[in-house]
Amino acid sequence: MVAIKTHGDRTLFFDFLPFDIGQIKGYNVRLQIYTVPGQVKYDATRRLVLRGVDGLVFVADSMQLRWEKNLLSLKNAEDNLKLYKKDIRRIPLVLQYNKRDLGEQGIPILTIDELQKDLNAELEAPFFAASALIGENVVETLKKIISLTMASLAKELE
Repeated sequence: MVAIKTHGDRTLFFDFLPFDIGQIKGYNVRLQIYTVPGQVKYDATRRLVLRGVDGLVFVADSMQLRWEKNLLSLKNAEDNLKLYKKDIRRIPLVLQYNKRDLGEQGIPILTIDELQKDLNAELEAPFFAASALIGENVVETLKKIISLTMASLAKELE
């Protein structure tokens, strides 16, 4: 999960990348990008990172043996967002189906159709098939969530 925060506390959680992105209606926008592991033991950290979140990338593991963990992690993200009165269907959201390259190594992976049906059928969020290892669609995912988040913020400031 990658959470984009444009305001809020600056506590460091796992990977953190801040950078200035420009202005919206005279306001300087500074993105704070955090990555948080999906394991249950990091629930409290994920909850904290989602406080004040303006956009979210949910990174699903394409391996078949991670199917149930993907479902639980997405449900957990939805539940944690509700704690802050945010709806996963209303915030900028992009899904990234990672580790697509593993299929070439003979490791069983879920198809894009299976991932879409199980994770994105109701959300209908933009998605990317990706491989962080080789960099496939990583930048495209980031560009998409930044674009959606900036548009959402501009609309909020109207």
